[in-house]
Amino acid sequence: MTERTGIFIDGEWSDGASTVENRNPSDTSELIGHYAQADASHLDAALAAARRAQPEWWAAGIQKRHDVLMSIGTELMARAEEIGRLLSREEGKPLAEGRGEVYRAGQFFTYFAAETLRQHGDLAESVRPGIEIDVRREPVGVVAIISPWNFPVATPAWKIAPALAFGNAVVWKPANLTPASAVALTEIIARQDIPAGVFNLVSGPGRDVGQRLVESPAVDAISFTGSVPVGRAIASAAVGNMTRVQMEMGSKNPLIVMDDADLDLAVAHATNSAFGGTGQKCTAASRLIVHTSIHDAFVDRLVATARALKVGHAQEEGTQIGPVVSEEQLSQNLDYIELGRSEGAELLCGGERLERATEGYFMAPAVFAGTRNDMRINREEMFAPVTCVQKAESYDEALALANDTEFGLTAGIMTRSLARASHFRANMRAGCVMVNLPTAGTDYHVPFGGRGASSYGPREQGTYAAEFYTTVKTAYVAAGAPE
Repeated sequence: MTERTGIFIDGEWSDGASTVENRNPSDTSELIGHYAQADASHLDAALAAARRAQPEWWAAGIQKRHDVLMSIGTELMARAEEIGRLLSREEGKPLAEGRGEVYRAGQFFTYFAAETLRQHGDLAESVRPGIEIDVRREPVGVVAIISPWNFPVATPAWKIAPALAFGNAVVWKPANLTPASAVALTEIIARQDIPAGVFNLVSGPGRDVGQRLVESPAVDAISFTGSVPVGRAIASAAVGNMTRVQMEMGSKNPLIVMDDADLDLAVAHATNSAFGGTGQKCTAASRLIVHTSIHDAFVDRLVATARALKVGHAQEEGTQIGPVVSEEQLSQNLDYIELGRSEGAELLCGGERLERATEGYFMAPAVFAGTRNDMRINREEMFAPVTCVQKAESYDEALALANDTEFGLTAGIMTRSLARASHFRANMRAGCVMVNLPTAGTDYHVPFGGRGASSYGPREQGTYAAEFYTTVKTAYVAAGAPE
């Protein structure tokens, strides 16, 4: 892998205006590198380049776009080990998860490569004689993509791939905590035979580069994944230019465990949902709603399983949970532990900073019991390896507790009852519902998104992505009579 650390604008790499330091959260003595930061002038240049290049990219046609996306996806999958190791170094997720994320990112590109060949329109009869009508999809234009640090390759991939597939130009602002992954993905895209300016990487501080990006009238659409407060600010900024927005934000996902559940399976899925990725997933199950009759047995097994999880260096053999991403994130997590205690919740295990052979941001996975839905630890997204158990006397009560939230991204139920499972699927107010599965883990060819404060705008992924990345045009033609 090359050692590029810059930004990429109009087909050229640049050193930017300043740099940020990138260190390994598993071993803070390891400096990964110093990475470029853009300023306003770089962003303006990227937007101008994207505006110029987009018509050429659309005119290149579906076969060209298919070939480019297939090449990107194939290389990502072939280099999943190499790039996954880099991702693991800078984000802190175990190597197996990093490798899997990069491979999945490749699948997004190959899926949307195929979608470029399926851009079919419609023909319609006119109510007026002698007129033909066709309906087709066209690119929206320049798409601003703002992505988070927790999935630094997969999340931008599922945005960049459809944006390019449908003929748009891209200006991408990644998270500053994971710049190496952004550069690695950009290097692959930059090597393709595409017009200069079709794809631009503009890393920089959100308060400057990010804010200017979402306020720019040169942007036709904004796809954002991140926190609710930032998402609301983006929506407010975008409305002034009538810019379309697609936002995936926070959540507080429930997993219901009923009295007829397979207890071992329920514990396994709860552990996976709550602590996978160090809990740093918008799909993490941070609320476990457990039927009273099995509550104690479930909690005992969950605590034993949580205590047995190996927390350590992300690239160390056998590590199940890596460090959290930064000192700031760890401090916030520990603050939530103290908040839960102050609210009267019982901390059954974990919640403390751990010392390991290397200096890093390690935290023991935590389980709270005796929690209520009015506690902040059950209302606010923590983004931490922390889960909160509460009791329910019945299915109806469990469903009511699960729906008592401003969020609605994912939700799950563990039950052997077909009736309960069917009722849950119909009545749980969430964008993704899981039956006898973890709340985390979704397929790439079907829509992803939530309700309430979790999401805003059209869905991501699958064929539904076209609703955001394209605009519909209806054409009327009066050809006249042949002579």
